Amino acid sequence: MTAAGPADAARRARIPLNGGTARSDEGTDEGTLALTGATGFIGSRALGALTDGGRGTRVRALVRTVPDDGGRAGSVEWVRGDLTDPDAVRGLCEGARVVVHLASYIGGDERLCEAVNVDATRALMAEARRAGVRRVVHLSTAAVYGAGPHRGITVDEIPAQPVSAVSRTRLAGEAYAREAGAVVLRPGLVLGAGDRWTVPGLRELVERVPAEWDGGRALLSMVDVGDLARLIATVATGPRRVPPGVYHVSHPDPVRVGDLLAVLARHGVLPPRPEADWPWPVCLERLRSTPGLVSERQFDLIGRDHWYRAEEIWELAAEPAGPGPLSRLADAAQWYRERVGRGL
Repeated sequence: MTAAGPADAARRARIPLNGGTARSDEGTDEGTLALTGATGFIGSRALGALTDGGRGTRVRALVRTVPDDGGRAGSVEWVRGDLTDPDAVRGLCEGARVVVHLASYIGGDERLCEAVNVDATRALMAEARRAGVRRVVHLSTAAVYGAGPHRGITVDEIPAQPVSAVSRTRLAGEAYAREAGAVVLRPGLVLGAGDRWTVPGLRELVERVPAEWDGGRALLSMVDVGDLARLIATVATGPRRVPPGVYHVSHPDPVRVGDLLAVLARHGVLPPRPEADWPWPVCLERLRSTPGLVSERQFDLIGRDHWYRAEEIWELAAEPAGPGPLSRLADAAQWYRERVGRGL
């Protein structure tokens, strides 16, 4: 999410890289991709996937604050803007052939949830339609399905029943994206350097509930942030056009929570696994009796089945899913060790 700022011409000014001259928006630029969320956990990796590796994508990125390093070798045009401002997206899609909407608000302020996840999405999709954008990619979340257990669910096999303001408003935002012909992506849990929720939350949970959770058998939809970013870039710019619609975008193979905790312990991110094994009702009792920041709902997301079938999107994009998030954890382990347990 971008923070509030004044809606004036200076704030909306194009910021060129490397001290260059701002490019005029006159005419059409068939190579431009409009991006939101470019400095976030997923968005920053997606920006890298779009601009690195010879893709040659020129990105126009809406951000609250332009990064200190100025960006990526001239391939990014930074636009200062705030998604809580209805005018922030005005003109963002001019001359763009693709829009990738990755920004969202995931905090507890319901007003901001509505402003960013619903109102800004509606405004951006209207801009995309007006500008005649060819492809639209919109990031949502599998949390729209609500409380589990869910085991091997296909897209909309069960009705969405969001239980929080965040998931409710992200589901509402999906509707505007679908009207605009978007490819809507619903990931499960996302792991990797920059993750400030999943593994930090696990650290608290293993301390509050110091046992194997119901045998550690829960199956979870997960994806490494780098693999997700790579898929986003391919869906946005790849030669195969993915049909509009909603897709699950986790790794096709679910992760057993006991295996996740064991791998994180092996990398020194979490403490060694305990010998005790408690049934789920006992785990819940211990959680309720031990105060902490992680809610029962969040514990449910980790400790019970939340597995959504995701083969289709990888096949349609002709993009290999990779070895899976557990195999990728070695690359993120140092980042997690430096931050988990002492605050992020």
